[in-house]
Amino acid sequence: MSLQTTLSAISSFVWGPPLLILLSGTGLYLTLRLGFLQIRYLPRALGYLFARGANKGKGDVSSFAALCTALAATIGTGNIVGVATAVQAGGPGAIFWMWLVALLGMATKYAECLLAVKYRVRDKYGFMAGGPMYYIERGLGIKWLAKLFALFGVLVAFFGIGTFPQINAITHAMQDTFNVPVIITATVVTVLVAMIILGGVRRIATASSVIVPFMAIGYVATSIIILVVNYDKLPAAIALIIHSAFNPQAALGGAVGFTVMKAIQSGVARGIFSNESGLGSAPIAAAAAQTKEPVRQGLISMTGTFLDTIIVCTMTGLVIVITGAWTQGVQGTELTNLAFNQGLESNVGSFIVTIGLVFFAFTTILGWCYYGERCFVYLTKGRTKGIKFYRLLFVVLIASAPFLELQTIWTIADIVNGLMAFPNLIALIALRKVIINETKDYFARLKAGKVA
Repeated sequence: MSLQTTLSAISSFVWGPPLLILLSGTGLYLTLRLGFLQIRYLPRALGYLFARGANKGKGDVSSFAALCTALAATIGTGNIVGVATAVQAGGPGAIFWMWLVALLGMATKYAECLLAVKYRVRDKYGFMAGGPMYYIERGLGIKWLAKLFALFGVLVAFFGIGTFPQINAITHAMQDTFNVPVIITATVVTVLVAMIILGGVRRIATASSVIVPFMAIGYVATSIIILVVNYDKLPAAIALIIHSAFNPQAALGGAVGFTVMKAIQSGVARGIFSNESGLGSAPIAAAAAQTKEPVRQGLISMTGTFLDTIIVCTMTGLVIVITGAWTQGVQGTELTNLAFNQGLESNVGSFIVTIGLVFFAFTTILGWCYYGERCFVYLTKGRTKGIKFYRLLFVVLIASAPFLELQTIWTIADIVNGLMAFPNLIALIALRKVIINETKDYFARLKAGKVA
């Protein structure tokens, strides 16, 4: 049995019905118990993004910068390569399941980031430390589960979302589109990442606050242009996505072996890979926010899932479906490039996708370096030598990532992502009363005019 076959079997087991049910079930439960908070209070949450200076409290960075750090980690190859992979594996219906898991995931993201602020502490270096490992330890009192989460967090940073898929995508996209040798791109990216991560969370947050809005707006704007030009095809594309979510084989007259389960698995796995709701990564960034109110930061953080999947991933998915590129036998970045080229009727499309991919993936590397470091600090109790070792190893892995097999990289990423979700989701379920009570208290005070 080959390595890839073994890894694929492990991935299918990890992302089997138990995890899918746990992820969607947790999101559904929180959605119902919180009264569809992610829909009712989305306008308020988006308004909080721009209310700078309001409700400031202890923390290392602004709430906006904390969100941008989280978005830096989430808006990455999943938005370009991941969506294309989901459609190629599960058909257009996979996009529908990405939408659904994102809607439920907004409630999950809200809950985990609320807990991150509530249970955060200051470490011995004076920085805010929080995330699942802290609310598992301080809220549940289960240290071994907290350590297990932190261990998985380090593994994801090293071998999952944080390094391999991102740097591999950057180097090969630059080679395919601009003929830049892999070794040159790998060297430049490695040096730039090393320069930024040595500055810690503040430098990462500053870089993310500049890059993330710029790259997201540019990519979405290009997608909208394509959709406007092809507006007459948009209703049929949306209808195909919805119909093939429940009848996948109808997408190509049964010629392709799509199944409902494959569409669901592809959509959920790639959706979670993209927005990370339920994985417990975003709470690590949320814990650093300058805020007094856990609920307020939870609302701000849940907009990350909305922006990542409902906005950016949808743009990629619609362009791929509306142009028909998904039927032409290509996959990954090549599929997204083809779709944008056909949509713009020019090779400029692939240039825009490549530039977007480079920025998306680069900031994901930065965000996940921070996540992994916080998990590593928790495991090593903040030893200075340990932090230096972590950063050095992270840089070494970045340098080696371009030379690994793409399929193997994505499979490894899926496995460690799934493992990371289990401890976090267990904590969310166990601390559900804390989440509900904090939410009720905040909105009661808001109604009484006691908070802004």
